[in-house]
Amino acid sequence: MAEQTHVLFVEDDDVIREATQLALERDGFVVTAMPDGLSGLEAFRADRPDIALLDVMVPGLDGVSLCRRIRDESTVPVIMLSARADSIDVVLGLEAGADDYVTKPFDGAVLVARIRAVLRRFGHASGPGSAASAADGGAAADGGVLHFGDLEIDTEGMEVRKDGAPVGLTPTEMRLLLEFSSAPGTVLSRDKLLERVWDYGWGGDTRVVDVHVQRLRTKVGQDRIETVRGFGYKLKA
Repeated sequence: MAEQTHVLFVEDDDVIREATQLALERDGFVVTAMPDGLSGLEAFRADRPDIALLDVMVPGLDGVSLCRRIRDESTVPVIMLSARADSIDVVLGLEAGADDYVTKPFDGAVLVARIRAVLRRFGHASGPGSAASAADGGAAADGGVLHFGDLEIDTEGMEVRKDGAPVGLTPTEMRLLLEFSSAPGTVLSRDKLLERVWDYGWGGDTRVVDVHVQRLRTKVGQDRIETVRGFGYKLKA
């Protein structure tokens, strides 16, 4: 990395916090580690980190609530850390605006890989196969602007409007919408979306896709993205 990436890490377990901080620093990250949600929120506002790692169960202000507070103020990428893969907290974290999650206990190399994957897609919101492909799609295009009914997607300016009003999307939601708009009417499987949007080179939890599709629907229209049972999702052309 040309510039060091600043990571905010909120974890109440002293051993995990210190060990993870050391591991991330060895990989070249600058880490601000906090033991609770309130101090984590203060550090976020003071330092404006490049990415936040939030444990779900932290005192003062839990990780899900902290994620909501961060998302109210910023589109900075957020990764939730959860002790159980089947926990409802995973879904709650994603619904609160988290971009991904990692299950504890985790391997340091896996965590670093997830962080780098998130940073890659945030640094290249119109990455290969997204905006460029969208411009070649079947929707009416005007200078990089795609039209799907009352939905307007500016693939160059990375802006979305619905009925002429701006729609605020996180970078992950924008990449997801660009994937759909690159092939309107074509069914995209959850695994394919994990690969293209989340940069997973391995099998991932498809709940990440499902929750983000639901969040995207609330912003661009519930009927704009259709569910094709047993296969995936598609954008209504």
